[in-house]
Amino acid sequence: MIVHAEVESNDGPVICPYPPTPQNSLFFYINDRIKVQLEGKDDFILQPRSVIVGPQLTSVRLDINKSHKAVRVGFHPGGLHRLLGLSLSTMVDISFDAEDVFGKEMKQLNIQLQEAIGFDDIHLLVENFLLQKLKSLKPALAIDIAMLELVKLNGNVSIEKIASLSYLSLRQFERKCKERIGLSPKLFARLVRFSKAYRLRENFPHISWTSIAHECGYFDQTHFILDFKEFAGVAPGILERELDLAPLKMQASLQL
Repeated sequence: MIVHAEVESNDGPVICPYPPTPQNSLFFYINDRIKVQLEGKDDFILQPRSVIVGPQLTSVRLDINKSHKAVRVGFHPGGLHRLLGLSLSTMVDISFDAEDVFGKEMKQLNIQLQEAIGFDDIHLLVENFLLQKLKSLKPALAIDIAMLELVKLNGNVSIEKIASLSYLSLRQFERKCKERIGLSPKLFARLVRFSKAYRLRENFPHISWTSIAHECGYFDQTHFILDFKEFAGVAPGILERELDLAPLKMQASLQL
């Protein structure tokens, strides 16, 4: 996903909320580098040109600056594990400078992206980098396909069903899920459902929260509000006011 936004603002930082999503990601910041404020912290931390983001459970706030041109690579379930060969349970709420992971080739890619003429060139550069990584990619397992099905169903499927599709016992499924996804299956399913609700609100701000909760498969308002408090850090009504002030809807075009 390529995002380009020139924000006209002379009033200081350009702040956008960014709650967690079910996808692990690789971000490239081509123009202004963003700054991230972690929950409970006062300072905004300047990010590298390219960032690997593991499983996220905590909402952050982004200062996207005035010229925001970025590429986001979203991985299917298990994709980042297959690329890095690391247990994602060690990467929860942690991000890494991609140049530290991929070295000179990532540094060169960041330079090429800044020199790229248009979006087609940007797309081709990132795609070619990823295609090169296919040579060393670990194979997909049945659990990866099963967890993708959970995502497609917006988390509204029993964990027993997904474990069955993975050809694993519940105990094996739980262990493999934490290794390849970074989270327990039930927590991941909740995050998938929440993300659907949040993206609906970004795309359709006039739809009521009750309608969104129903569309996303929440059984009652209590569970809906609890998920927003856990993953967005605030109740839906408070988040609504913050979204109304945000200059850019950061997850409106996100595809899972």
